[in-house]
Amino acid sequence: MAKNKITRVKRKKTELFDVVNNILVVLITLIVIYPLYFCVIASFSRPSQVALGKTLLWVKDFTLDAYKYVFQEKQLWIGYRNSIIYLVLGTLYNLVLTIPAAYVMTKKYLPLRGPLSWYYFITMYIGGGMIPTYLLIKNLGLIDNPLVLIIGSGVSCYNLIVTRQYFSSSIPQDIFDAAYIDGASELSCFTRIAMPLAKPIIAVMTLYYGVGHWNSYYGALLYIRKSVYYPLQLVLRNILISNELSLAGIENADAETVAYMLYVAEMAQGMKYAIVFIASAPLLVAYPFVQKHFTKGIMIGSVKG
Repeated sequence: MAKNKITRVKRKKTELFDVVNNILVVLITLIVIYPLYFCVIASFSRPSQVALGKTLLWVKDFTLDAYKYVFQEKQLWIGYRNSIIYLVLGTLYNLVLTIPAAYVMTKKYLPLRGPLSWYYFITMYIGGGMIPTYLLIKNLGLIDNPLVLIIGSGVSCYNLIVTRQYFSSSIPQDIFDAAYIDGASELSCFTRIAMPLAKPIIAVMTLYYGVGHWNSYYGALLYIRKSVYYPLQLVLRNILISNELSLAGIENADAETVAYMLYVAEMAQGMKYAIVFIASAPLLVAYPFVQKHFTKGIMIGSVKG
């Protein structure tokens, strides 16, 4: 009887824990999703209604004016094209450097393996700074060159460590030993064994590097001057700033001009939310396709034993 009572108590505690845990997960999910949801409904609502706080849950006074003004900008489509190019080529460049380096760092017989690990590790905390980096880019002839946004940063040390941990803990060494006995070279082991088994971590690194390239605008702000090379994020930033500055000199304008400028300023508020959604939409579409590999790669690469 006592044993059954203890079992029932444990079961109730487990059920209570599951209920509380599910409630917390739902609350955290809502907290994470709501800001983007608000941007979406605010972008389709009249800016005056957003300012009055009437769009907390749903669209109010539906309008597409914000998107109309954003998509009228020809530079926007150039920015989209450039960002896609930078994302694809830049991510491939990062993966080509990161995956082999992480695989090599798992080999205990690698000469100077310890110093190399420290060399990568130190770069996580110590950098040259903006001015030395700019001078280096200038000396390399990459100022106003779109290549700077592709090869400007080759390897993220954090990503390298995560990938190395995956190779160390998720692929048994016995597989490689058997291949060595059969006469396989190190290159064959990497291409025929490690790479096929590393699809989850490759998907994770693709997402990490891809998000970084897509959201990056500071490098373009520093090194790119020709608008034809601007990425999407910098284009959207310039559109937003130009609309916010449209009220300059309003005190000297006539009534009709003032009314128009106030309307543009109102649309600029709506364009903020439209711009957030436009910039986030491609990644939101791509994420479900890599979610399975993303979760698997993180969980396997983070546990050793």
